Amino acid sequence: MSDTVIQQASGRSDNRGNKWLLFLAYLAVVIIWSTTPIAIKWSSDGVNFLFGVALRMFIGMCLASVLVLLLYKKIIFNRNASKVYVAAALALFGGMMPVYWGAQYIPSGLVSVIFGITPIVTGYLAWRYIHESSFHGMKILGAVAGIVGLAVIFIDSRGVGEHYFYGVAAVFLAVLLHSGSAVWVKSIPCELPPLMLVAGGLLYSMPLFIVSYLLLSPGLPEMVPTRTLMSITYLGVVGSVLGFVCYYYLLRHLQTSTVALITLITPVTALWIGYFFNNESMSLHMYVGTCFVLLGLGLHQWGATLYRLLCRKL
Repeated sequence: MSDTVIQQASGRSDNRGNKWLLFLAYLAVVIIWSTTPIAIKWSSDGVNFLFGVALRMFIGMCLASVLVLLLYKKIIFNRNASKVYVAAALALFGGMMPVYWGAQYIPSGLVSVIFGITPIVTGYLAWRYIHESSFHGMKILGAVAGIVGLAVIFIDSRGVGEHYFYGVAAVFLAVLLHSGSAVWVKSIPCELPPLMLVAGGLLYSMPLFIVSYLLLSPGLPEMVPTRTLMSITYLGVVGSVLGFVCYYYLLRHLQTSTVALITLITPVTALWIGYFFNNESMSLHMYVGTCFVLLGLGLHQWGATLYRLLCRKL
């Protein structure tokens, strides 16, 4: 009798512990994704943007590799694993380079808004190329709303200048490459721990960052401002490693729709963080475009469910 009571109490304790871990992981991802855009902007203050992204990835690569070796004793490099690492490197190099370049010319909050359409782009590519869930009805309407939002944001470039237009275009290119990478990774039959996937992707992408820096950068900076160095370190340790680990942990233990809520939360929080901590102003076009992007995300994720509920009531 006493053993049964103890086991039941232990089970309740484990459930509480798991709930707290899920809550903390969810909160961590929201905070990390909300602060990453402004940290990217700060990581280029006083230095070439290539220095910021290359050093961030180097820090992330070292930390992730050490953690993998401590936890799993080795990094797997078979044929399929190497394919996955190459696909992940597309997101790390192809996704980060345009973001860092574009962040020089647009507000940090806007970076998060544009990246918010990633689920829509990924959903379309997954339907088109690996035949996942259908892409029609409300999802198409959500995609249209997201495109309208981006178009409104693009229109604002008339009053801001050509660099603004190129900055928005660069971040949108990063979204396309990041989404393509996600679908490519999912299409490869290889199960790897999330941390090992991150470490392998960083190892495979690091030579590309080094070559780009050597070819395009004017050289090492004479002095790195304290805030810049702190931002780079934060992105390398927290943004590149902890954020991914927490995100994959949530995907494993929560419904996809619950995790997808993060993409609705972070654009709004990132906008306010940029406003309060970086004195970033928002034009009417940006506000309207952001509303359309968020509407598109909502329709893409939950439009079909909402439509069924309305039909039942009618």
